[in-house]
Amino acid sequence: MSTWLITGCSSGLGRALAREVLARGHNAVVTARDTAALQEFIDGYPSTALVVGLDVTKPAQVTAATERAQARFGSVDVLVNNAGHGYRAAVEEGNADDVDRLFATNFFGAVSMIKAVLPGMRARGAGAIVNISSIGARSTAVGSGYYAATKAALEGLSGSLQKEVRPLGISVTIVEPGGFRTDFAGPKLAQSAEPIADYAETAGKRRKENATVYGREPGDPAKAARAIVTAVDAPDAPFLLLLGEDAYDRFQSVYKARRSDVEQWRELTLGTSYAE
Repeated sequence: MSTWLITGCSSGLGRALAREVLARGHNAVVTARDTAALQEFIDGYPSTALVVGLDVTKPAQVTAATERAQARFGSVDVLVNNAGHGYRAAVEEGNADDVDRLFATNFFGAVSMIKAVLPGMRARGAGAIVNISSIGARSTAVGSGYYAATKAALEGLSGSLQKEVRPLGISVTIVEPGGFRTDFAGPKLAQSAEPIADYAETAGKRRKENATVYGREPGDPAKAARAIVTAVDAPDAPFLLLLGEDAYDRFQSVYKARRSDVEQWRELTLGTSYAE
């Protein structure tokens, strides 16, 4: 039995993951900004679930959640940074306050959680950190530049983190889901308040009022949760875990396009060294 601390459990993937972890007999610290939505975990798993209110942008709440987890279960063995939200806007349309909030949650909130659990993991010489990213960090869809930037930042940090903590017995896994049937792209999705007409045929097509995919995404959150737990429990947990056929296909497409660019400009690239 291990103890998982999962952020953002009020709905979607976080909720499905908490259910899966508890169903497998693990302990789970189930968190959300509003704990009213988490009563099912208190009722269903009174001895193995700890419900904690947590806004990852509030350092005092991050510290308190970690301390409560350790007091109840003795340690945090697996941290899942799932809390986050989307934002739709052309780059020029982005509102500074909206973008600040996006980075505060999706990136800096995850950093705070990582720094809170690492001392305990280092002391034990064991642990796992799972950072929920998105295939959008690679595919960089129009209208999602700021969201993609938060996830690309998280992935860059995760790559360095893995090299730092792997010798200490701690694994790091990035999860890149494709489209899953959650509330992520629903009515509460944040977007720019003042669209610019020139972007109507690019970013404009992905505004909420033009959405055609919400509610019909191909991914099943329950299956995604099972995949994540299986990967973390494996003796050789992956650094990168794609989730969904759409994520796999987009990854391959992006890789092929980037490889083509690199090879096309190979001679120019190699011609920049000092001539000896």
